[in-house]
Amino acid sequence: MTVAGVTTRKKRAAPDGTLAPDPGALLAWYDRHRRRLPWRAMPGDRADPYRVWLSEIMLQQTTVKAVGPYYAKFLERWPDIESLAAAPLDDVLKAWAGLGYYARARNLHACAKVVSVEHSGRFPDSEEALRTLPGVGAYTAAAIAAIAFERRAVAIDGNIERVIARLCAVEAALPAAKAEIRRRADALMPARRFGDFTQAMMDLGATVCTPKKPACGICPWVDACAARVRGDAETFPRKAPKIEGKMRYGASFVVMRSDGHVLVRTRPAKGLLGGMTEVPSTAWTHHVDDEAVLRHAPLKAKWRRLPGVVEHGFTHFPLQQTVYLASVPAGSKAPAGMRWVPLAQLHGEALPNVMRKVVAHAGLENHPGKA
Repeated sequence: MTVAGVTTRKKRAAPDGTLAPDPGALLAWYDRHRRRLPWRAMPGDRADPYRVWLSEIMLQQTTVKAVGPYYAKFLERWPDIESLAAAPLDDVLKAWAGLGYYARARNLHACAKVVSVEHSGRFPDSEEALRTLPGVGAYTAAAIAAIAFERRAVAIDGNIERVIARLCAVEAALPAAKAEIRRRADALMPARRFGDFTQAMMDLGATVCTPKKPACGICPWVDACAARVRGDAETFPRKAPKIEGKMRYGASFVVMRSDGHVLVRTRPAKGLLGGMTEVPSTAWTHHVDDEAVLRHAPLKAKWRRLPGVVEHGFTHFPLQQTVYLASVPAGSKAPAGMRWVPLAQLHGEALPNVMRKVVAHAGLENHPGKA
C-alpha cells in the first residue's frame, strides 16, 4: 500500500504490544499539518539550499520564534550566498547581535566565502562534502543534504531525538543514548522523500511530541510508541545530571562623554564573543577582588559603582558582572584600541546580550543622548 508517496510497511506487533512505526503514516500527517516556516519550500517546490543552510545555522541552540525576525532581516539584506560573502564581517556580526552563540555568525560568514569562492556559489550536495564547510557539523550537514538535496541522511536535532527516544523507550541517558537514537532513526527512513520525512519528525517533536504534556492522542505514531504504552513519555529522553559551571565574576566600565558618546571596543576575533562589541570590561574569573577592580578601568575618572549586578548565563558557566559608571568631558580621546560611539547609534553595534544587559543596567536605554 502507498501513502504519501511512500510504500507503507505491513503492521506487526512488538513484544510490548506496540505496532511498528509506519513512515507513510508520519508523511501523511506531515502533508496535512506541516508548519509554514519562512525557510521551508512549499509542497511541490524545491528547497533553496541557501535558505535551508541559513535557517539551520540560525536555529542551532535557538528557537524558531527567536530566529524568525533575524532570518527575515538577513534574507532581505543578503538574499544569496554571494551577497553575504561580500559583506564585511562587522556588518554580519551587527545583524546577528542579540541572537547569541556568536561563533555561528563568524562561521556563517566564513562558510559563505568558501561556497562563493571554492564552490562557485553553489552548495555541495552531499553530506560528506557539506561537512567540510566552516560551521557545518554532522547534524547541519545531514539536514541540508536531506532537505535541500533529497539525500538519504539522518539528521538528529533535539525534536527528533525526543521523538525517537520516546518511540523506542531508549533507556540510556544522553549523551550516551545518541548512537542508539541515530541507529533507530536510520532504520525508520523511508525509501524516498527524505527531506519531508526529516522535517516531519522535526514538526512532530515541535508540535505534538513536546517536552511537557505531549499530545499523544493526535500523534500519527501513537500505536507504535513504547513510552506511551508505559505511560512515562515525559521522562524521555533520559538525561544525565547536569553539571553546572562555577560562577565567574567580572566588571564593566561604562564611560559617557558629555557630548553623548559612549566608549566601546571590539573583542578579539577568537574566543568567546569573538569580534563582538563591548564596553571595556575585565576578564571573567572565579574570584572577586573589589579593591583591585578599578586598576582595570580604561581611563582615569570619578567612577561610581552601580547598585546590583548583571547576571548572565553562558553555556558552560554563569556570570555576575558589576557595572561602574563615569562621565568625561567632550573631546576626551579614546584609549588605544577603543572608540567613541554616539549613544544614538549604540543599538546598531554588535553588542552581545550580556553587554546589552550592562548598557541597560547603566541606564543608557533612557539616557538623554539616546535618539
